[in-house]
Amino acid sequence: MNLFEDLLPILFSVFVGGIIGIEREYQLKSAGLRTMILVTLGACIFTMLSMNFGSPGSPDRIAANIITGIGFVGAGVIFKEDSRVSGLTTAVTIWICAALGMTIGAGYYQEATIGSIVVFLLLIMFKYVQTIIDKISVRYTYQITLPYEDGVAEKYEQIFKEHQLTSFRSKQARIGDQYTITWRVQGSAEKHKTCTGILLNDQLIEEFRF
Repeated sequence: MNLFEDLLPILFSVFVGGIIGIEREYQLKSAGLRTMILVTLGACIFTMLSMNFGSPGSPDRIAANIITGIGFVGAGVIFKEDSRVSGLTTAVTIWICAALGMTIGAGYYQEATIGSIVVFLLLIMFKYVQTIIDKISVRYTYQITLPYEDGVAEKYEQIFKEHQLTSFRSKQARIGDQYTITWRVQGSAEKHKTCTGILLNDQLIEEFRF
């Protein structure tokens, strides 16, 4: 291979990773511009090495291990916060960047171009789609601490029901006279806003997290 043939996939992988990384950086994700560029570039270089220095009959040996290795990188950006799992989209984006890098390294530039455009559009478009979905139905975790009395949990579940919110009681704990209840509450963003406003002004509640 001449110098141009060596540089073209490297530069192209940096460009593709940069385009996707800019979107992740704009969304303030944990894996942003530099991460996406390096993942795409690394996958591209490993694939090029695999094709040029792989053993006869199995040039895909190195490339096959990229998929395994990138799984560890993706796992590092996934974390659980309360009852929600965050970072899945970023982890999948890292995975698809590696796939695009491998595609470029193998010389399939047209496929890589189409793939990168599709990924970029999906990341942008589905952000707005997700916003629309959240307005229609979103799930929050409500945790209330207040003095214990019989039927108090049912009282607040009735409040949720009155505001057209569906509640699922999960954890309960009582320490002395203090009673802590956790619900997973689902409904429209506007209904959540109204309901949380009422709960924040409830003098009986000592602590409210949502």
